[in-house]
Amino acid sequence: MRETGAHRYPQGPGRQEPDRHGPDRHGPDRQAGLDRLLSPEGRELLGLLPEGPLDPGEELAVGTRLRERFPAELVAGALGQHALRVRGAGKFSRAAGMWFTREGLEQASGEALAGYRAGRYAGFGVVADLCCGIGGDLLALAKGRDALGVDLDLVHLRMARENARLHGAGEVGVACADVQTLNLPRSLAVFADPARREGGRRLPAGESRPPLGWCLGLAGRVAGVGVKAAPGLPLGLVPEGWEVELLADRRELKEAVLWSPALATTTRRATVFPGPHSLEARPGPAVPCAAPGAYLLDPSPAVTRAGLVEELGRELGAWKLDPRIAFLSADEPLRSPFGRALRVEASLPWNLKRLRQVLRERGVGTVEVRKRGSAVDVADLTTRLRLRGDGRAVVVLTRVADRPWALVCAGEPDLPGAVA
Repeated sequence: MRETGAHRYPQGPGRQEPDRHGPDRHGPDRQAGLDRLLSPEGRELLGLLPEGPLDPGEELAVGTRLRERFPAELVAGALGQHALRVRGAGKFSRAAGMWFTREGLEQASGEALAGYRAGRYAGFGVVADLCCGIGGDLLALAKGRDALGVDLDLVHLRMARENARLHGAGEVGVACADVQTLNLPRSLAVFADPARREGGRRLPAGESRPPLGWCLGLAGRVAGVGVKAAPGLPLGLVPEGWEVELLADRRELKEAVLWSPALATTTRRATVFPGPHSLEARPGPAVPCAAPGAYLLDPSPAVTRAGLVEELGRELGAWKLDPRIAFLSADEPLRSPFGRALRVEASLPWNLKRLRQVLRERGVGTVEVRKRGSAVDVADLTTRLRLRGDGRAVVVLTRVADRPWALVCAGEPDLPGAVA
C-alpha cells in the first residue's frame, strides 16, 4: 500500500494495485465483466443509458438499440449495473456514478449512517476498513485522513477504490487479503464489517466471517475498534467497557455497532435518522405505570432494542402502560424524534366485538395494527373486524396493568419531530 507521512499501512497482498491473482472468492468472470465496464467503451455505454428505472419493456427496447453498437455481453452488464445504481440511490446521493454488485449493495451501509459513524474516528489519522465491500464506509472514513480498505473480494476492492474517487476521497489504499492474516500497527484505528452472508445466503444468527470474537479481540491489538453487527445481536455478547449503538432509519432498525473502550462514550445508545438524534443510557428513577392518557408514543425500534425506553420516558415526562411494555403515554402531545406520536381516541379492555363497534362508530374502514405484548394474530383480526367506511385509524393492541387492552388512535404526523 502507499505510505503517507509517518504512517505505514498494514502489509498484505495487493500493494499499489490489487493483485488480480489474489484470493478473490468469486473467480475471473466477475473481474472480466468489471474490466469491460471500466473500459472507455463500457463507460461510454453506461453514459448512454437513460436516467432512472427502466420497466421491462423499456429495458428491452434500450438493450435492442444498444446492441446495434456494442457487444451483447457488454450491454447486458451495463443494464445490470444501471439497475443496481437505481437501487443504490436509496443509500447514496451519487449512486448514478458508483459501482455495485448486488451483494455489495445489499450489505453496504447507507451514506448517512456511514458518515455519522466516521465521526467517531475524528482523532485518528489512519483508519483501516476491514471487509470493506464496495466501500460504503470507506468513502466516509477516507475523508480527511488516510484510509485502507481490505477485502477478499477483488471486484469489490476495485469498486471501492472507484467509488472513493467519485466521492472525492482521493486514492485510498486497498489490500486483497484475509483480514485475519494482517499485521496491524498498534496506532491504527479499525472499522470491521464482518460478512453475515456467504454464497448469497445469510449465515445462521450470531455467525459471521470473520467471527465476532476475532473482531472484538482487535481491541487488544490496535488503538480503537468499531464493529458493525446485526441489530438482533444478543446484548449479552457485548464485552464490559464497550458501547453498543443501535441505528434506525425512520422506523426501520438497520444495524448495531460495537465500540471498543477507546471509542465508547456510554454503554448503550440509540441513534435515529434523519437527524441523527441520539439517546444514551443514563441512570435514573423508574418510569411510573398508569392507565393510557390522551397521547401515546410508540418508541423507535432502536430505542427498544437498546433498552432505553425508561430513559426516553424520563426525558419526555411520560409513563408506561405496563412494566413490561414499551409504549409510553401522557396527557400532552409527545414530541420526539425517538418515536411515533399517536393521539388516543378510545381506550378499552380487549374485546373484539366492542373494538369492531368503536371502529364502525367512527367510520373507520382501514386500520393499521401495532402490538406489543399481545397474542392476537394481526391478519386474522383485520379480517374479522369486517370494517366499512372511509376513515383510517391505528389500532394498538397491548397490555395495561397486565390486562389485554386495545387503543384506537389517530396518527400525529404534524407534531414537530414526530417519526412517521
